[in-house]
Amino acid sequence: MEKIYIALVDTPGLFANIIRLAIKREYIHVVLGLDEELKEAYSFGRRNPHIPFFSGFERENLKTIERAFPTARYRIYSLDCTGEQKEMMREKLRDLYTCRFRYHYCVWGLPFLLLKKPFYQKRHYTCSSFLARFLEESGIRLFGKHFSLVTPADFYDHKNQDILFEGPLSEFLQRDEGYGTVKGVLYEG
Repeated sequence: MEKIYIALVDTPGLFANIIRLAIKREYIHVVLGLDEELKEAYSFGRRNPHIPFFSGFERENLKTIERAFPTARYRIYSLDCTGEQKEMMREKLRDLYTCRFRYHYCVWGLPFLLLKKPFYQKRHYTCSSFLARFLEESGIRLFGKHFSLVTPADFYDHKNQDILFEGPLSEFLQRDEGYGTVKGVLYEG
């Protein structure tokens, strides 16, 4: 068995606060990682952490996110997958990244999401709808509803979570300096 990693992210900001009010959870963003350190991680979000208006498919850079949002919090858990599924995901994510500017954030889908009406606009996703569809197409079906109706709250509430970390991003990044972090508590690794 192999593992993939789901990171739930809490960042400050006006748009984040609106999402937080709508889904009633502190974690408002979802990221897919192929490694435990999230060095190879992808999501639908801001192309530049400082500018909320330009969003789409991106590879996450945790150090850039920490500089933009020093108070960001992460909750990271793992999901089981087969080696074949993981390799297929890796290849597809890298292919998507090469044409990432064709993909955009689905702003028009947000009212439909609030009304619980499925909505899909070609190559437009929210972070959670992209991840739900991507996982489903990879053979990992987590939710019994249309991918466009999946929110970060669904990932937060997912029952089979093996939580590896929960706490400030700054503590998570300290792992690169010879430390490991579990649930916000440092331990020497």
